[in-house]
Amino acid sequence: MPVNIPETPKKRIVIIGAGFGGLKLATKLVGSGYQIVLIDKNNYHQFQPLFYQVASSGIEPSSILFPLRKIFQKRKDVYIRVADVFSVDPIKKELSTSLDTVWYDYLVIATGVNSNFFGMKNMETYSIPMKSVSEAMALRNRILLNLERAVTLFDHDEQEKMDLLNVVVVGGGPTGVEVAGAIAEMKKFVLPKDYPDLNFDLMKISLIEGSDELLANMSDNASKKSKIYLEKLGINVMLKTKVIDYDGQVLSFSDGYQIKTKLVIWAAGISGEVPQGIPVESVGRGRRMLVDEYNKLKGFPDIYSIGDVSLMITNECPNGNPQVAQVAIQQGANLARNFIAMKKSSKLKPFKYIDRGSMATIGRNRAVADLSFIKFSGFIAWLTWMFVHLMAILGVKNRLLIFINWFWSYVTYDQSLRLILRIADKKKEDLPSPVEKLV
Repeated sequence: MPVNIPETPKKRIVIIGAGFGGLKLATKLVGSGYQIVLIDKNNYHQFQPLFYQVASSGIEPSSILFPLRKIFQKRKDVYIRVADVFSVDPIKKELSTSLDTVWYDYLVIATGVNSNFFGMKNMETYSIPMKSVSEAMALRNRILLNLERAVTLFDHDEQEKMDLLNVVVVGGGPTGVEVAGAIAEMKKFVLPKDYPDLNFDLMKISLIEGSDELLANMSDNASKKSKIYLEKLGINVMLKTKVIDYDGQVLSFSDGYQIKTKLVIWAAGISGEVPQGIPVESVGRGRRMLVDEYNKLKGFPDIYSIGDVSLMITNECPNGNPQVAQVAIQQGANLARNFIAMKKSSKLKPFKYIDRGSMATIGRNRAVADLSFIKFSGFIAWLTWMFVHLMAILGVKNRLLIFINWFWSYVTYDQSLRLILRIADKKKEDLPSPVEKLV
């Protein structure tokens, strides 16, 4: 039975995913004469670049979440449905969802990516990724719970304390670099005040990268500077190092080296979230969906894909566009213009990514920035990073909350959000629906 969505003479565009690309597309199509159905498994938009700050107790989760229904409160012809999408039937032009079926005239898949563990089942089981706000919260809980456990141990249990305190981040991209820097800042400024009876010389933070440089998609200067900044924070940076296994206690490397730790953060790989029903010949490297210059899926006239899950191969980008928010936002805006042009039988505009630059922050007063016209690092780059991310947040209230948290942390060298939040145990029959624990 179809999901209850009003039937109208208007063509229906169904968008799967309310990330940067899907949300931009939906907002740009408001009032365009189409019926817009936006489907996401959450009822909110997540600002992914700041997940690491949630994980390190820098900001509240609610500061980087924005309710979808609030965004479209006063917008006609936009229908929000909270559901999981299981499969696509391109012949019937239907989606199978956790609610029921949804038909479409045009389908836009903007499902983003999830963590790729490269077949390492133990790593998938025991490490913590950061691809959702719930995973960021789980990481925050794990960090704090390990500290609470360590403080209860006697002095002669030094090895067990070290295992609990040690943190290993796998992956030297922006997420790995930023979360490692944030945890190192906690160790330096915050945790010794909270846990005066713990010896934080026992706490080691390691950043593991399989290639020979950090921030591989940025400039050589950014890569070298980020390594210098991380090492100044006391982080052990290990390049050209391949992880092969983690059993929850010991992290093993291909050269036989091992690190004992109870906390491994996985930031090393991503894989596209492709719904079932999309044929294998339409999916390329990294499980990204092959699209043409108009973001149309290979082999299908009425299915499109934008953002991280799409793969547009051009002479300028033989490996596809970078999987960053700006690409998704620009693709969403361009596809919206093309849908409007289609309605007017006007000429479509091919997508061309305008690279405005990349940035990464590595703790207090330290960041690297590769803008289209200049490359720089240090305090000015850090201020630039803060301003750009603050302005990208949806909602004045959210921006204000984040600014207050950042200002307070900067002035006091402290954070006030070190809370272990877990869902209380209840009898199964008392729960209206399945609830996933954060830890």
